Amino acid sequence: MANDEILKKLAALVAEGEEDDAVEAVKEALAAGIPPLTVLNEGASAGMDVVSAQYSAGEAFLPELVLAGDAMSAVIEIIFENMSSEDAAASKKGVVVLGQAKGDVHDIGKNVVSALLAVNGFEVVDLGIDVEVKTFIEKAKEVNADIIGVSTLLTTSLPYLQDTLQYIKDTGNRDKYHFIVGGGPVTPEFAQKMGADGWSRTAFDCVEMCKKLVAEGKPGQGETLLVDSEEVVA
Repeated sequence: MANDEILKKLAALVAEGEEDDAVEAVKEALAAGIPPLTVLNEGASAGMDVVSAQYSAGEAFLPELVLAGDAMSAVIEIIFENMSSEDAAASKKGVVVLGQAKGDVHDIGKNVVSALLAVNGFEVVDLGIDVEVKTFIEKAKEVNADIIGVSTLLTTSLPYLQDTLQYIKDTGNRDKYHFIVGGGPVTPEFAQKMGADGWSRTAFDCVEMCKKLVAEGKPGQGETLLVDSEEVVA
């Protein structure tokens, strides 16, 4: 099979959320001598771009996006293992630690954010659901993160967002990590009042927000960056 056909197959498998087959296609591409960076950009990422565009146009729905994100996460791991350190560093826009606030066990939205950040060049460390306040900063230190992101779909978990940011401050780490928040009950006003670095309405907005924050490089020193594709507010 020609290299371009292998890449097209990989893109289609990622878009369709066929995780196991996508992993095999990556291995096939690498065995054929296709550079890992090309496999990432012209294969896996191209597939994620397809399903993302379909989702934005209302032609695909959240379950399809989640499945594609799972496939993307699986293939990225293999691709990065085969990249040179120089290419891997060049491909990485930053490191993001994500998790659902303590008390919240809903994770579909977080999973979508994780997948979209990954396809856009971020290394994502997903802590999962019901995450203890201290765990965010502990993991951020361990992986040398750029951004800590906490989300919730429960109003009862909103105080834990504030507690997490306060703990970051109390441990003397406020200037080391951008702190972002999101989720249904998390309003722009709430994010501003608590002093978060960023808030976004959608998963796609979150990607743009993270890009801007990493480029800015000044955690805790400015106003809250609000990114809302439905209404430009920042």
